[in-house]
Amino acid sequence: MKLARPPRQASGQSRHQRFAAPHPKLERWRVWLVVGFLLSLFAVLLGRGLYLQAWNEGFLQEQGDARYMRNLKQASNRGMITDRNGEPLAISTPVQSIWASPRGITLLPAGQERPKDWEPKSEKDPVPVSRSELKKLAAALQLPEEELNRKLSVSRKNSRGEEIRPDFLWLRRHMPPNDAKAVMALNVPGVYTQTEYRRYYPAGDVMAHIVGFTDIDGKGQEGFELTREAMLAGKPGSRTVIRDRRGYIVEDVSTVVPAKDGETLQLSIDRKIQYLAYRELKKGIETAGAVAGAAVVLDAKTGEVLALANLPSYNPNSRERVDLARKRNRVLTDIYEPGSTMKPFIVAAGLEQGLIKPSSMIQTSPGQMTIGPATFKDTRNYGTLNPEGILKHSSNVGAAKIGLMMGREELWGYFNNYGFGASTHSGFPGEAFGRVRPWKTWRPIEQATMSFGHGISVSLMQMARGYTVFTNHGEMKPITFTKMVAPSPGKQVVSAQTADLVRNMLESVTQAGGTAARAQIVGFRVGGKTGTARKIVNGQYSREKYEVSFIGFAPVSNPRLIVAVLIDEPSTVGNRYYGGTVSAPVFQEIMSGSLRMLGVPPDAPITNILLPGLDAPELKEET
Repeated sequence: MKLARPPRQASGQSRHQRFAAPHPKLERWRVWLVVGFLLSLFAVLLGRGLYLQAWNEGFLQEQGDARYMRNLKQASNRGMITDRNGEPLAISTPVQSIWASPRGITLLPAGQERPKDWEPKSEKDPVPVSRSELKKLAAALQLPEEELNRKLSVSRKNSRGEEIRPDFLWLRRHMPPNDAKAVMALNVPGVYTQTEYRRYYPAGDVMAHIVGFTDIDGKGQEGFELTREAMLAGKPGSRTVIRDRRGYIVEDVSTVVPAKDGETLQLSIDRKIQYLAYRELKKGIETAGAVAGAAVVLDAKTGEVLALANLPSYNPNSRERVDLARKRNRVLTDIYEPGSTMKPFIVAAGLEQGLIKPSSMIQTSPGQMTIGPATFKDTRNYGTLNPEGILKHSSNVGAAKIGLMMGREELWGYFNNYGFGASTHSGFPGEAFGRVRPWKTWRPIEQATMSFGHGISVSLMQMARGYTVFTNHGEMKPITFTKMVAPSPGKQVVSAQTADLVRNMLESVTQAGGTAARAQIVGFRVGGKTGTARKIVNGQYSREKYEVSFIGFAPVSNPRLIVAVLIDEPSTVGNRYYGGTVSAPVFQEIMSGSLRMLGVPPDAPITNILLPGLDAPELKEET
């Protein structure tokens, strides 16, 4: 049997070629798919690069700078506040504040110390701090060790849930320089010092309601520290530097912008008169057993505020939390019913309208008056009184009859011209406008009671400003807390003749038989008016709580000062709670001391006064 012979090899064909597997043909669409995919990836990478380098360059630059660049602020020195004579009322002094970078610190376990040859492995490697160093640092900062440990261990989670520790954290603000020096002498890594300015108030609680105070960051919170913030604050400087991971400055990378200090604010306040007003107001409140009080002293010719006192007060140098009631500037922000201190304005309006004359006789008998269901009365039946007698004896009936002689719109117009129900534009924050209701809603009883100071609300500053009408020949002066070179023009409210007539009538109030004999001053003629008004409690007039006041001026011949005093809720024990008993003596002490300080020449002999004894019967005002 013969075996079949394999086919002969074709000429020119190698053995490898004869036995190689067939090579599959790659289809064209697969080639383009792979190429397209690779080109797409390249396009994405190119687009991302363009986005980061062109459109998002600022963000990346900021992120890069944040790793090593720091913009250091240079604090500006806050402007000083002085009184009219240049005496400092608010000053700033440099102090040191201690801060740390918790991100650059890691606390070692108890008993473990940092090796002396320790070196960071990378820029992000935090510096280890031992517990012994932490204990010394806490003692130097006068902080509990647990609190310092908590501060240096603080962290928060970002949007990705990662723990992030802050780069900056205050450890203690406003340290005395020597104490801060002791802290830095410990050489604790990651702890630094920064110069700041702390505000000090030499007069303390005496000036608190005028000057106000700043917060720990030096921003005004109350008083003129708040209203003149832009003027006093100045502008901080800046300096951009490169820092290494330990916080040391390597180099400056921009021009240093110097800080611009704040301007000095000179007030119209006289510090000596302010101390006097505060002291006498405090004494008067204690004597009367009252809960609070306020007093203001004006220059009778210019409207400048020479003193403004409120009690209770607070210490602006203290950082402790203060009851809001102590911060109230009662002279400007509190409103009250003025009572009989309103009567001079009604008499002036009646004289100006020609409805009465200085010699006019008004019947007040039988000492009371009934309008509809309401009855109001005087302390006794004074019979027939002229305008001066109405003011001297503080007759409610007489004032009401003069008020009712005028039309409602006319009387409202006078209230408006006197500045009631409107701002005094003193520039002080939170100033109250008071309230005078629209004349169209008045009923006869309301028109009558407003004539003796009920049913109308005012601030003590509004009342004091109103009395400038009687000290400036009918011209009401604007109120200002800024020292003036020359008086500003005022508003002519009534004629000079009318104003001068009422000014002389008000002198009788302080004479024998008047309600304010305790306001007399040796060697000076004094004019003014007492007020005793019931407080409104739960919508009704209380028979136990009063607000008593006295507003006056001196010397009568050429008024130099106006002093307004308001005492809140004097004790009613012994029925000695009237304006003439409680407020007039405070006025007398403030006015007499202020006239001496200013060197005002007397306009009366030293035998001009006849003060009643302490046991003399009280001349009352019915309210």
